[in-house]
Amino acid sequence: MTPPPRKKSGPHNEGKVTLKTIAEHLGLTPGTVSAALNNSPAARSIPEHTKNRIIETAQALNYRPNFFARTLRLKRTYTIGVIAEEIGDAYGAMVISGIEEYLRKNNYFFLTVIHRHDPKLLQTYAQMLLTRGVEGFITTDTSLMEKLPLPTVAVAGHERVEGLTNIVLDHRRAARMALEHLRDLGHEEIAFIKGQPISSDSAVRWSAICEVGQQLGIRIRPELTIQLAGIDSTPAIGYPFAKQLLARKHPFTALFAYNDISAIGSIWAIREAGLRVPEDISVVGFDDIPGAAYANPGLTTVRQPLVKMGQIAAQTVVNQIEGGGEYVPEIAIEPEFVIRQSTGPAPVRQLRSVAGSSRHAQEGYLAK
Repeated sequence: MTPPPRKKSGPHNEGKVTLKTIAEHLGLTPGTVSAALNNSPAARSIPEHTKNRIIETAQALNYRPNFFARTLRLKRTYTIGVIAEEIGDAYGAMVISGIEEYLRKNNYFFLTVIHRHDPKLLQTYAQMLLTRGVEGFITTDTSLMEKLPLPTVAVAGHERVEGLTNIVLDHRRAARMALEHLRDLGHEEIAFIKGQPISSDSAVRWSAICEVGQQLGIRIRPELTIQLAGIDSTPAIGYPFAKQLLARKHPFTALFAYNDISAIGSIWAIREAGLRVPEDISVVGFDDIPGAAYANPGLTTVRQPLVKMGQIAAQTVVNQIEGGGEYVPEIAIEPEFVIRQSTGPAPVRQLRSVAGSSRHAQEGYLAK
């Protein structure tokens, strides 16, 4: 007699660890196990030592929750929509890294869309994320003008919108730290690179710089001020604007750039003009992206705790979704000031022409 064919082994025939498996192993009900693993309100009545046993057993048995079953059962997606200006720039990457870290640890997912400051895309993508069941929004470098229908947190958002929590840096303190540092080094003629109008921090940061400059008696001269344009997220964005400042032939001994990438690009332009950083011109950036410490020379900069800001944004939106967080319109973040090798004492003599050849650049100083 021919024996019956043996069933093929495979993933579908292997024993799958379920809530029932864990419950039988511990002599508990599946509901108790589910409450403990999901940390639901019902878990409050479960003794702490029982919760710990459930968690340890789930880990030992390599339990993997069925996300789709959980979603259907609880009618939730545990998904956040992240609306970013760009995903590849150092600023956005650090913020999203903080968002990802917090959400991952709290069993949330996120979907990211990139709008590149296109208002139509911003509106379209917000609607697309809604149709995909997100439970909240986080935006980065995006100034929302109207309320979204879900809990929303904006990193570097500055518009007062109902229901929106803005996570913002204290730009006045940031401006004061940078300008006091340059003033204490003896710099009087300071050039400035302003941010692009499309950047959500641009107007607020420039207003803070002007206010603090007036308080400190630092002149902010139109001929030593220039504004970035474009959406390049590399140091190349700062290079042509620093060249334009140098070509104006108005002497300056320090440059305060809108962000680190424009500051690093400016250093290229300064060196190309035959000048030294910081011996001839000191340079200060803003953000403290990872590459700032490894620039040549290392960049003195205002540090935004970007990863932390992403974590706070994620925590805030999750707390609002879960109902455990009180709505606040704004969360202020304190900056730090990091001094590296790109700043030094102002030269004893001022530069007459900063746009000449290398030889003239080195000799073009006049005694005060």
